[in-house]
Amino acid sequence: MSGEIREECGVFAVAGHPRAVELCYYGLYALQHRGQESAGIAWRQGGRLRVHKGMGLVSDVFPPERVVSMNGDMALGHVRYSTTGESRIENAQPLLVKMWRGQFALAHNGNLTNAALLRRELEREGSIFQTTSDSEVIPHLVAKSGEKELLGALQSAFEKVCGAYSLIALTPHGLIAAKDPRGFRPLCLGELDGAYVVSSETCGLDAVGAEFIREIDPGETVEVLLPREGEDARPSIRTVAGPKSERQALCVFEFIYFARPDSDIYGLNVHRARKRLGRVLAKKGPVEADLVMGVPDSSLSAASGFAEEAGIPFETGLVKNRYIGRTFISPEQSLRELAVKIKLNPLRSLLKDKRVVLVDDSIVRGTTSRYIVGLLRSAGAKEVHVRISSPPYKYPCYYGIDTSSKGELAAASQTVEEIREAIGADSLVFLDMGDLQDILGTAIDGFCYSCFAGDYPVPVEGWPKEDELNDLF
Repeated sequence: MSGEIREECGVFAVAGHPRAVELCYYGLYALQHRGQESAGIAWRQGGRLRVHKGMGLVSDVFPPERVVSMNGDMALGHVRYSTTGESRIENAQPLLVKMWRGQFALAHNGNLTNAALLRRELEREGSIFQTTSDSEVIPHLVAKSGEKELLGALQSAFEKVCGAYSLIALTPHGLIAAKDPRGFRPLCLGELDGAYVVSSETCGLDAVGAEFIREIDPGETVEVLLPREGEDARPSIRTVAGPKSERQALCVFEFIYFARPDSDIYGLNVHRARKRLGRVLAKKGPVEADLVMGVPDSSLSAASGFAEEAGIPFETGLVKNRYIGRTFISPEQSLRELAVKIKLNPLRSLLKDKRVVLVDDSIVRGTTSRYIVGLLRSAGAKEVHVRISSPPYKYPCYYGIDTSSKGELAAASQTVEEIREAIGADSLVFLDMGDLQDILGTAIDGFCYSCFAGDYPVPVEGWPKEDELNDLF
């Protein structure tokens, strides 16, 4: 993606392993692509929960000496981009709370569409919020629940919230993982040396050598309990099937952009899916060219599929500086464009006098696409033909992706030809909804396509305007 969309977050947890914190640390490294704004780990030590979190990458927040000092047999980690709530340390997760039921820590991936309404109601009833994150309404609902056990209190809270959540709660006795009834965000279960591991993606399991067990189903809650002190037993696990929607709504952008290529979601490999998108794109938008290139890293799989289908050489036309975060981490457009310049450098000797096919996964505002096309032309490219492995992005997402308001989305007000002219390309071709559904629709029960079609699976009426969000949260 050309640096114009913020991802959601990544969650990772381990229960019942003597090196749980270290494993969680490596799991977060594997999920770093899902959030580069803040990182945190909560863990059990001496029968109590502790938390360490900070702004920046996992490597910034957790130097090796810090990880060595964090000993425990259970740990919960989170990497974040802010989708609702400001970018500041109090919004970093996991959230650690204390209440009459004791301690628990919460890490959440997704967005609660009725969080503003719930927050107003809770504040009128006397609740005092410590963050501007939508996730904090969940602990407040838990605290007000009449249920005696945390599992029941969480399920009571789930009945009140709307939107997207793949979350994990850590207690001094175990962990609880849950997914919303439509399953907007991925969450999977694994096993390592008798311990249980929960991760946003299978690449997190692979990073620590855990064996994949299965995806957590939409609406399902999984509880892992550690044996009591002195008991020689493995952690126990039980599942509770909650209300499951008739139609699953997994975010289609997991396959287009978010997930790592080496991850599998419901048995479908992300890299293979993206290559298929690229192959269909080559049939839909054939062009005479000398080379095909992708915008690193998320578009490389689609670009390779395009090149194979078109019979055009696949080349590395842009070299990526891998030591800076994704470009949309900067709040101002001028800073984002500077970050792109630092991050991507064209191979001039390869591009000079060449007809280039540039494959990217999406165009949101179009400003970064225009910059990259200009970058290739300045490097000597004779023609630049842009191919996008998704449909035009026309509608904002309310389920955990921080995109622009509709007025800033290029495809919301411009035709394909107008976008082509705005970004300076010689030609521009998008996939359409039918292409996505043909390629992905047979593998999974259902996707959320709301950013392309405006058909929102969960109502978003009453969602605050962009300039009201910080006042409400």
